[in-house]
Amino acid sequence: MMTSDLCQPRPRMPLTELPVGAIGRVCALDGEVNVCQRLREMGFCESAVIEKVSGERTLLCQLCGTRIALSDRAAKHIVVELIRGGV
Repeated sequence: MMTSDLCQPRPRMPLTELPVGAIGRVCALDGEVNVCQRLREMGFCESAVIEKVSGERTLLCQLCGTRIALSDRAAKHIVVELIRGGV
């Protein structure tokens, strides 16, 4: 990896748009306070690293060694930056 690669901004997107097999870091939670609070309680806090295992309408994610299923409605509130691409 070159030094210039480290300076490039990483793409940000809702968790719903993260490709299957990709790894992302949570940048922000965007939505109603109650929804964001519940996501934080589940472990989806800022700077958490997530791997999207599968899914579109129901997403399966790996977070801190635990697999968690989320609806696409909940996942769209999680803004991630791409760390490593998927399949």
